[in-house]
Amino acid sequence: MTRLTPSRPGPLPPDARALYDRITSGPRGASVTGADGALIGPFNAMLLSPPVGDALQELGAAIRYGSRLTGRCRELATLVVANHCDSAFERQAHERLARDLGFTEEQLDALRAGTEPPLDDAEEAAVHRVARALVTRGDLDEEEYALLPEPLVFELTTLVGYYRTLALQLRVFRV
Repeated sequence: MTRLTPSRPGPLPPDARALYDRITSGPRGASVTGADGALIGPFNAMLLSPPVGDALQELGAAIRYGSRLTGRCRELATLVVANHCDSAFERQAHERLARDLGFTEEQLDALRAGTEPPLDDAEEAAVHRVARALVTRGDLDEEEYALLPEPLVFELTTLVGYYRTLALQLRVFRV
């Protein structure tokens, strides 16, 4: 059971309403609201502190829409985090996106089990290995660090940190 009252657009204070509008009018669109207009997933909690929530949602938008990581690499890493943190909401949302990008059930099963999925793409295999190291050890050895160009290592460490933050918030607020 969620600990938060759903945030619908009508009764919000002006700063929270402005953030609601930024979240729902951006590229995420209506995918982040329920039928009643209330924010779903991690976005509802962001309205508790609009300055912090806005920075967090902007970081998420940059990761999702401005990263050099391919869509498949991004969803692969996100699912590594979701499964490691046992975040049901993120797992469900990002498995849907991964399926749309061509991930197979065999690959998704392996990710759920925390094992290496069968991946034909070398960059995807490297992203999986690096993401697993980040969630399990919080660091990379020299071999893992060298698997990807430094800009992608930066983006991937940011993605892992962002989704770990969301997983924590989703757990604490019982989303």
